[in-house]
Amino acid sequence: MKKAVNILVGLPVALVLLTLAIANRHPVRLVLDPFHPENPTFSLTLPFYVYLLGGLMAGVALGGIVTWLTQGRWRHAANLRTREARRWQSEAERLARERDEAVMRDKSAAPGSAKGPAAHGRQLALAGRR
Repeated sequence: MKKAVNILVGLPVALVLLTLAIANRHPVRLVLDPFHPENPTFSLTLPFYVYLLGGLMAGVALGGIVTWLTQGRWRHAANLRTREARRWQSEAERLARERDEAVMRDKSAAPGSAKGPAAHGRQLALAGRR
């Protein structure tokens, strides 16, 4: 579906750009010396469509850079949330391992032991408050 949309949008844009290039293929001199325009130190003579397409590409690139820079705070917030989620996930996994180890210890302990599951659960709850 995405490929079809790209073709449906890209083909007309390509045709318009091709038509623009064909219609504007005459040479144009770009003078980069404002003080001596009749005898410039540096000038470029290229087909006009090169300037048009170059300006278009520069605008797209500049817009992409500006958009990327303005979205920096959102990327930073997403990175912070991801790190926090990973930290909470590892904490939950650690607590689940401790719980499982405590259950296994309580099952293997002698039935007449004074330290039962409830006593061990209190120790885990107190350890978690640190």
